[in-house]
Amino acid sequence: MRGIHQSKWYTEARQPSVLTCGRFRAERHGCCQNTIPNGFSAFSIIFLGDSPPHHCFIPDSGNLSEAWRKAIIPIEVVNGQEEESKCSRYRLDVVRNLSALGYIPGLDVNLTGVEQECCVDGWSYSKDIYQSTIVTEFDLVCNDKWKQPFTSSVYFLGVLCGSFFSGQLSDRFGRKPVLFVTMAVQTLFTFVQVFSQSWEMFSVLFFIVGLGQISNYVAAFVLGTEILTATVRVLYVTLGVCLFFAFGYMMLPLLAFFIRDWRSLLLVMSVPGLVYIPLWWFIPESPRWLLSQGRGEEAEAILRDAARRNRVTAPEVIFEESEGEEKPKPEEHHSPLDLLKTSNIRKMTLILALVWFTLSMGYFAISLNTSRLHGDPYVNCFISAAIEVPAYVISWLFLRYLPRRISASASMLLGGGALYFIQLVPPSLPSLSIALEMLGKFGMAIGTALMYAYTGELYPTVIRNTALGSCAMISRVGSILAPYIMTLSTYYKYLPYILLGSLLVLSAMAIPLLPESFGHPLPETIKQMHKQEWLKCSSLKRIRDHLNSPMKKPNDTRL
Repeated sequence: MRGIHQSKWYTEARQPSVLTCGRFRAERHGCCQNTIPNGFSAFSIIFLGDSPPHHCFIPDSGNLSEAWRKAIIPIEVVNGQEEESKCSRYRLDVVRNLSALGYIPGLDVNLTGVEQECCVDGWSYSKDIYQSTIVTEFDLVCNDKWKQPFTSSVYFLGVLCGSFFSGQLSDRFGRKPVLFVTMAVQTLFTFVQVFSQSWEMFSVLFFIVGLGQISNYVAAFVLGTEILTATVRVLYVTLGVCLFFAFGYMMLPLLAFFIRDWRSLLLVMSVPGLVYIPLWWFIPESPRWLLSQGRGEEAEAILRDAARRNRVTAPEVIFEESEGEEKPKPEEHHSPLDLLKTSNIRKMTLILALVWFTLSMGYFAISLNTSRLHGDPYVNCFISAAIEVPAYVISWLFLRYLPRRISASASMLLGGGALYFIQLVPPSLPSLSIALEMLGKFGMAIGTALMYAYTGELYPTVIRNTALGSCAMISRVGSILAPYIMTLSTYYKYLPYILLGSLLVLSAMAIPLLPESFGHPLPETIKQMHKQEWLKCSSLKRIRDHLNSPMKKPNDTRL
């Protein structure tokens, strides 16, 4: 055996079976559980920032008769239906005089001739659903209504910045430190938000929470994929990370149902982060990352320790010297510019940018719209979250048995087609429109889970986290725009669905231009990246052969 200080290179085929055993199985669960708070924070604005029914506040000192107190709010026609104005009232001094004279509104006085004024005394908010939200706390209505979607965009702007920095920091300093530091940031600033004294303060803190959220998610995703074997990796990236994220998402409406004050809800949401502190002593650094940095001794020590804990005999040689292969250069660092270095990598990166942008914008536009759908906002949010569970199960089956390009294209065509069909639904069937909207999200949830795994398989270890971070960064441009997408319905009712459906279909058509990673080991260096492989009829033969083949063994290196 060659000396331990000589350079060694790690290949998927040599990955020891110890990675499928006890300790690393526990660490897989630890990485999964780290994503539960992400499900809280990603959608918390649905309840923190929802706008309950409201109208101008009428002071008790107005000395108005009961008839005038009911009539002082003008009636407006919105989307073909009459409702009370949210931003104006009849002038209080005029109404007070008319009430004192004993005039009856609508009988003695034509209300259309009475002058109106804005809500100079503030607003009165319904408490039928919420005790308080940031909208009721900071009066984010009428002239300040633009702050409602902008608050969500500020959060996603933090996610955008985190996507950029987390990838580089994790590739530079390691997966584990970034995972726990960003979890601490997310937890701490969620707690500090409880003490927000203004919308500006809340938004700045929300930005920092978003910064930590995506950094934590990407680091947990990459760390898990790199400490597990290929067969277990597919399970981790679908039924692991994604399902635990969905569980956090489903827990949000359950908590919000019982905690209807926004400050109390934030306080409860900050608690889970403290539970993960002990995981620092159980989750190791990624052996793959250590090897890519030339720290083979540390990587070998982690694997031998896992073998000892699980009473597994580690092989005498864990990492073998591979002749004729490029050796890692610890001093060489990579940047997002490497994603555009060659024509093949550039083409792949641009296609992935379109796909991630589309999926993120559509996914969050539909998700954040649940509180505005007909029915109970808590039930709608829970259904929107629960529908992701079967979506992730199906994505796991796709990853297990189908080529990546076929499964990703099919899921996006399903989502795009469902959103297109909404415009054909008659107004008398609103439940069918909601069902199609949820079906569209179902397809996008499948596509999102697939693309996380697919993207991780396409790029080599030396830039994998940078690639995932950069793709997530691009996708967050879509999520920043997502809160405004549904507002396009003010121009044409079905415009948001037509726009999202078009982008989904376009992305589905572009995916076959990507390399196929199904059945290939993870690349370690840029030179090992897959060559372009067009979708051919032979792909169908591969599906049939794969389905007819015996069940894979745990140490099978194919995906």
